[in-house]
Amino acid sequence: MYKHFLRLLLFRLDPESAHELTLDWLTRAGHLSPVLALLKNIYANRTPDLPVELMGIKFPGPVGLAAGLDKGACCINALSCFGFGSLELGTVTPKAQPGNPKPRMFRIPEKQAILNRMGFNSGGLRPFLENVASTRKTIPLGINLGKNALTPNEMAADDYVTGLKQLYLYADYFSINISSPNTKNLRDLQSDEALDGLLTVIMKTRQQLADEFKRKVPVAVKIAPDIENSSISSLAELLIKHRVDAVIATNTTIDHSSVQGYEFAEETGGLSGSPLKERANEVVRLLYRELQGKVAIIGVGGISSAEDAWQRMLAGADLVQIYSSFIYNGPAIVAEITSGLAKHVAESGSESLQQAVQSAREKNE
Repeated sequence: MYKHFLRLLLFRLDPESAHELTLDWLTRAGHLSPVLALLKNIYANRTPDLPVELMGIKFPGPVGLAAGLDKGACCINALSCFGFGSLELGTVTPKAQPGNPKPRMFRIPEKQAILNRMGFNSGGLRPFLENVASTRKTIPLGINLGKNALTPNEMAADDYVTGLKQLYLYADYFSINISSPNTKNLRDLQSDEALDGLLTVIMKTRQQLADEFKRKVPVAVKIAPDIENSSISSLAELLIKHRVDAVIATNTTIDHSSVQGYEFAEETGGLSGSPLKERANEVVRLLYRELQGKVAIIGVGGISSAEDAWQRMLAGADLVQIYSSFIYNGPAIVAEITSGLAKHVAESGSESLQQAVQSAREKNE
């Protein structure tokens, strides 16, 4: 129904208007029990159980929703009915900010790609907190934290710490977003010196909060695909040094060479979707080689099928996330990917997805 009806209607609108309309519908649906029951019956109940335990969290499935769709944590109830194993909410910044001027989101349907320069448009922590606190959680929630555009990089840690402190009781894990290309100089925080300083403050704060609340919430770092291969080794060393729980690879890319010649290819911003697949796979593979299981890897970027997800896991990912393929294929894509991964598990004779992936990795070595 989605591809043959709803998507046709939504794609008649400009991307951001379609996005806002969808969020409004999902928000309203989230307050209607009969609608939630229907969505769950159509999608979640048709998604096979394929649990994964990672970072001390029991994920009911390996396919999560990537950050960027539900920036304000408005749609948790409805999105939880689509079969996802987790939802990553945000990016949220401490203070409300409008983001970059419109238009700032573009579709490249020939490549199943999306190009955006949203710029961390955010309602700020207060409404985000109210939305999360008023929701009865049914699947793990990650919270993606960003810094405000007017906060200089030297004070970026203050913004991330504010988010940690305000939302600590509501997150199953945090994602530290230092890789969006749409906030000026944000990616400079990925440099060795800046990242070392940032993680020192963040992980110290996490430990203080864990001691206070008797609960350790995992921290992940979301990185860019445009990082130099030669920098991945030092990045991995820092993640291990600071005992970061996971790395999310990858955010959108500023390399538009794969969509040259298509409408909107010359627009500035981050490119997501199928064109990102090969580079995201490569980054995961390089990270896995360096991290050697000491830090979990969540793979995102260009995953639009079960085979894409399987290959990302063989490359080193423990979980995967989707965004663009959800926009292009609708909620049914979650069950499609999960079912395909479950088939790999059954064919391997393994008892779990993690066991099946590890066995396949060993055969490929």
